[in-house]
Amino acid sequence: MQLVNIDKYQQCRYDDIVSDFPTFNCLLAYMITFERRQQLMTILREQPGIRVPELAALLGVSEGTIRNDLNSLAGSGQVTRVRGGGVLLDERQSRSPIFSTRLMTHRLAKQAIARQAAVLVQDNDSMLLDSSTSSYYLACYLKERRDLTIITNGIESARELAKNSSNTVILLGGVLRVDGTAINVPLAEQFLTEYHLKTAFLSCSGFTLEGGPTEVDIYEAQIKRKFIASSGSLVALIDSSKFGRADLIFFAGLDKIAHLYTDSDLSPAWVKKLKQAGVPFTLCTGKMDSA
Repeated sequence: MQLVNIDKYQQCRYDDIVSDFPTFNCLLAYMITFERRQQLMTILREQPGIRVPELAALLGVSEGTIRNDLNSLAGSGQVTRVRGGGVLLDERQSRSPIFSTRLMTHRLAKQAIARQAAVLVQDNDSMLLDSSTSSYYLACYLKERRDLTIITNGIESARELAKNSSNTVILLGGVLRVDGTAINVPLAEQFLTEYHLKTAFLSCSGFTLEGGPTEVDIYEAQIKRKFIASSGSLVALIDSSKFGRADLIFFAGLDKIAHLYTDSDLSPAWVKKLKQAGVPFTLCTGKMDSA
């Protein structure tokens, strides 16, 4: 591209012309705003759950500008405002509001965990995924893999992985959870006993050294036990906010965990405890790419 040098006289004439046409300035401002909002929508599509401060940093504008943009897009029916950010309307209509909110909770930690855990997955692999948002983010990082076989009770993960036509995605049959995000009472439990898949990628609602990973939902815990029994190894995806919390029911002992992925916000005390307990783990960090 050839650069054109503009001398001071030409610049002054340009400024005079522009000042004589306020409509030109308005049109220029409109174009900048329109382009920024298009970029914002692209980011919302590629990084569901991203928050206002992160959007402001990515687009180089103030948080107030981002909020105004989101409000404008919401007013035109393109975005639905949620706490801390926004969700594209077409995705919001097909996704549970509860799930959308969960996606935003500890999003960066979950994405860091999912991105590193995705390295374990190769073409033609087989796996089981639970209905957690951590597993959903893992599914988002598997776009470049081919010919995967996946069994899951997570509707959103199943939909994400089914976008790749080379994959075989098996959604566990049973009773739909109230929030519409998962199957939590499988009707054909013997179905899982007929399969043996390479890896189970599972998260949890709490984790202690005494009880291992735990769940608040009894049915979810039962499904995870069956997933573990039908897999060659268990990879735990547990963000640091869940450590030290024991919920209603445990579903796996520490000896079942082949590897645990957590984020770098895990306290030094917990890092020491995991080492002493002999649990293989990885602290995941780094700037997030689009999932």
